[in-house]
Amino acid sequence: MSLVSIPSADTNEVVLRVENLCKVFRLPGARSQVFNALNQLNLAVTRGRTLAVVGESGSGKSTMAQLIMKLQRPSAGRVSLRMDSGMRDVADLPARDLYRKVQMVFQDPYASLNPRQRIWRIVSAPLCNYENLSRDERCQRALHYLQQVGLGETQLHAFPHMLSGGQRQRVNIARALATNPEILILDEPLSALDVSVQAQIINLLQDLQRDLGLTYIFISHDIAVVRHFADQVLVMKSGDMVEWGDVDQVLENPSQAYTRQLLGSMPGRPRELPVRKESINVIAGG
Repeated sequence: MSLVSIPSADTNEVVLRVENLCKVFRLPGARSQVFNALNQLNLAVTRGRTLAVVGESGSGKSTMAQLIMKLQRPSAGRVSLRMDSGMRDVADLPARDLYRKVQMVFQDPYASLNPRQRIWRIVSAPLCNYENLSRDERCQRALHYLQQVGLGETQLHAFPHMLSGGQRQRVNIARALATNPEILILDEPLSALDVSVQAQIINLLQDLQRDLGLTYIFISHDIAVVRHFADQVLVMKSGDMVEWGDVDQVLENPSQAYTRQLLGSMPGRPRELPVRKESINVIAGG
């Protein structure tokens, strides 16, 4: 089960809550053997802030994200999301209502895009679940979201293979923005990109958070990125929550031996990213 208590948070500012969340997988070919991917996880995500989730492979980070998005069913526990009527159990929400509020940006910027579709179709696809739009209307809406992420008409009619890795990840972010969500789950969104492009995407995400009031759950293994990008950090090990607190507190003065071990073994401690605080302009690269 979780090894630490949940930090207090203003109830009115909590937009997503996880309570005693568990996920058990039965191992193939073994009747009695199981793998506990998540063990009674508890957390509260605060509006407009970034919660980073770090841990080794198999720690349960991506499983947690999949349970929030209903891509997996929990073995026990619940995920609650703030709706207009108050906190609602995600299990009771239709998918279209959930995805209005929460969207996900995946690790591989190429594999998560349909290679046979033009960018305008990819970006505007989520809108088809909510509105009856003509082709021209979809193109215009897609262009709007592309411009929000620093792209433009040049990319609108392109195919994914015609774009750079950074541009493809911007397209993924634009698609996630199409439903005007409040929460973005960012599952290792930088790991497939080189360092200079990582910095551009971080700046973009920070600008979007400031301008749109977004809340981020940021899954990462890169301490340098977490240090710069996150407000709070959750450390996980083998499905358990080991440590949780403000990012400076946890990274500079960790209270748990496992956190200290993890910080020593993960990349990024001495590295500084060339991030900048300027507004996003339409760019041809990155």
